Amino acid sequence: MNEVIHNLTSDEDLFIPMIIFGTGTIIAVVAIVFSAVRKMVISSNVEKSRREIAAYIAEGSMTPDDGERLLNAGPGRRNS
Repeated sequence: MNEVIHNLTSDEDLFIPMIIFGTGTIIAVVAIVFSAVRKMVISSNVEKSRREIAAYIAEGSMTPDDGERLLNAGPGRRNS
């Protein structure tokens, strides 16, 4: 094992690219994981909001038209 580490660290032509690609891979994996977590949180919050709006409509404190307007509001949503 020590020989392998010594061979890798003694050859600069191989060591520097390995560090660069290894760091890039770690950054990419971390970015993918954080992106997935972010999408899950956003999806969960959107679904929670939909349930709350449905509850307000069911109890009569909001009209269905107001609820639809709220559901369609925001970036990336159709505004009609």
